[in-house]
Amino acid sequence: MSLESIIAEAERLAFDLEFQGVKRWKEAAPGRRAIGYMPVYAPREVIHAAGMLPVGIFGGGDRIEIIRGDACFQSYICHIPRSTVELALSGRLGCLDGMLFPSTCDVIRNLSGMWKILLPGFYARYLDLPQNFDRRVGGRFHRTELLALASDLALLGGAPVTEETLRASIALYNENRRRVRALFDLRRRSPHLAPAVEAYLLLRAGCVVPVEDHNRMLDAYLEAAGAGDRPALDNCRVVLRGAFCETPPLALLRTIERAGCDIVDDDLVLVSRWIRDDVPEAGDPFEALAHAYLERSVANACRYAGEEEKGADLVAAVRQAGAEGVIFAAPSFCDPALLDQPMLVAALERAGIPYTAFKYSEDTGQFQPIREQAGTFADSIKLWSQP
Repeated sequence: MSLESIIAEAERLAFDLEFQGVKRWKEAAPGRRAIGYMPVYAPREVIHAAGMLPVGIFGGGDRIEIIRGDACFQSYICHIPRSTVELALSGRLGCLDGMLFPSTCDVIRNLSGMWKILLPGFYARYLDLPQNFDRRVGGRFHRTELLALASDLALLGGAPVTEETLRASIALYNENRRRVRALFDLRRRSPHLAPAVEAYLLLRAGCVVPVEDHNRMLDAYLEAAGAGDRPALDNCRVVLRGAFCETPPLALLRTIERAGCDIVDDDLVLVSRWIRDDVPEAGDPFEALAHAYLERSVANACRYAGEEEKGADLVAAVRQAGAEGVIFAAPSFCDPALLDQPMLVAALERAGIPYTAFKYSEDTGQFQPIREQAGTFADSIKLWSQP
């Protein structure tokens, strides 16, 4: 496949708000089930081991008009719950057999309750995640939650999740994680060959197709992009943070790149990179997943930090990516991102790393001021930073 056709297919999948691909997957074999999840964290391996399709739900972005969703929530919260409710009440999520809501923030917690009120009889589960990172406490708690989820999925028509089937699913997702790491290695090494827009589309497409298909898509992209001859530009290398849940409009990412910034690391589509490295494939697979969450998960605004120093992981990411600065792009009213930002800024200032910050809304077109701000930031680094 050509690079252009791979990206076109990824974009089609990423923004298919009718979920035609999910419908075709279900129609291909009687009895198939699909489980939606908010794409910050979800134990996709457990869903896959039950023979079900995990489907990431990113809301409607700026591509649908929100009417019913606005009637369910106050105006001073982020955009994604309202657009997700709009998708559900307009029938676009009718192909799903259940929804998982991770403990991202109070808004998503309330969205899970709203779901049960608006869609009685529709399976909805709030994923309560550990706040204690001791294996004997948080690990035991998370393993119990994963076992309960597996039991629920079996009752919904999925296959029983055995240790053998879960190990096989972990192995497949480990392959996916390795390919995603290879994609980010390519971005850090040669950002002109793998722009952030394309990486975002690839990861988002992977949330609505079987993991086996996504692995093949990533293989094809890595081969085509790595062999590409796109010219390198004298851009500023930046890390993007703040859009871990409500992903920005595609035009916003293009705006930042066109302003002279190569985005060499980000927190978009975090579910695909929540676990930093491979999950052990031997032993108790439920325990392996639980411990991977505790000990291998990335630092982010909706994960309890415990004794960890806030901002240390961001500084390390800047160093690893060879970045020259950080852009904070948080959705309006995103409490986790905006509450974390002062602590992250303090860490950057201690490390002498430049940064700039702005907020965005999914359904507004404020891109020209953002382009000017990002462009000025890139120019200031190029012109006045120490060599």
